[in-house]
Amino acid sequence: MAHVISDECISCGSCESECPVEAISQGDTQYDIDADTCIDCGACVAVCPVEAISAE
Repeated sequence: MAHVISDECISCGSCESECPVEAISQGDTQYDIDADTCIDCGACVAVCPVEAISAE
């Protein structure tokens, strides 16, 4: 089960550098998590300032 980023994302980029497998990238309007790459470690959840990341 991968993590997902909701519409609450403010595109701050905090999560991208925390991902150990580089599954997070800037999308058109917000950051996105590649579900096939995500290892469900949760490192991104802890650094999101607006709590926009959760388990799918």
